[in-house]
Amino acid sequence: VAMAATRRVMRAVRVFEFGGPEVLKLQSNVLVPVPNENQVLIKVHACGVNPVETYIRSGTYARKPALPYTPGSDVAGVIEAVGEHVTAFQKGDRVFSLETVSGGYAEYAIAAANRVFPLPDKLDFRQGAAIGVPYFTAYRALFQKGCAKAGESVLVHGASGGVGLAACQIARACGLKVLGTAGTEEGMNLILRNGAHHAFNHRDPNYSERIKECTGPGGVNIIIEMLSNVNLDADLQLLSCAGRVMVVGCRGRIEINPRDTMSKESSIIGVSLFLATEEERHECATAVLDGIKAGWLKPVVGLEYPLEKVAKAHEDIICSSGARGKMVLLL
Repeated sequence: VAMAATRRVMRAVRVFEFGGPEVLKLQSNVLVPVPNENQVLIKVHACGVNPVETYIRSGTYARKPALPYTPGSDVAGVIEAVGEHVTAFQKGDRVFSLETVSGGYAEYAIAAANRVFPLPDKLDFRQGAAIGVPYFTAYRALFQKGCAKAGESVLVHGASGGVGLAACQIARACGLKVLGTAGTEEGMNLILRNGAHHAFNHRDPNYSERIKECTGPGGVNIIIEMLSNVNLDADLQLLSCAGRVMVVGCRGRIEINPRDTMSKESSIIGVSLFLATEEERHECATAVLDGIKAGWLKPVVGLEYPLEKVAKAHEDIICSSGARGKMVLLL
């Protein structure tokens, strides 16, 4: 009761109605949440911005949170307080999260203790905010759903964003031949520095032919697809026999000919980190933490915004001309 009487307030982004970026309202009088059992309170230093947060905000996504809510899941910061039964963390620990309970676009966020991981000193908070959703999604797409094996080839379609760069780094470290696409010269150079053996500009009208020249008649084993509503039909032409397209991102409908899957016995597989089991999340976490320790997992931070510019961040992540790493909010 005493704590409730002296509870502090914080700045947090609140959404009171679904709609465009303008529905993101920064408020300065939001109560700092209190962790329940098996939860921690994180003082947020940086929070990742993911395309899915724009879909949820617009009200067009399958999952709709109860209004009002605070968006954001990938935070990095310092443990401020722990709830009952939490033994893995204590006040002052540097951490990053995969999910939050109260929302990450805020000065403080509550997260379940089993969705929070230690942030090594070699990574800063901006990088910490670029780990959770991108790397867990990339690992899930490649191995848990895509069954990737060393020696296979993978095309990361839209490789210069957060998930794309994560997929390039993970695939390269695990012995795959990595091809990536980006929309700018800068993006192509970025993916080559982050694990891709070959880079292609997906704005070049002939880039599919260039990919075919690179892979030869065999085709590519796995495609990690960030914009399936644009690329899926073309992807099916690039696959090897028994090849698979992993649908990580989609912004609308597309028409395909199912016969294209029959001719190569190829698969189109949807990927949703939200549906991962506890065991699968643990496997992702182990791989990610091992990658940080080994030194090949190096999150690339792209555009940075203060919390006041959150609407601009939501606009830019959908409309920008080419991604260059993970977009983050700084607090």
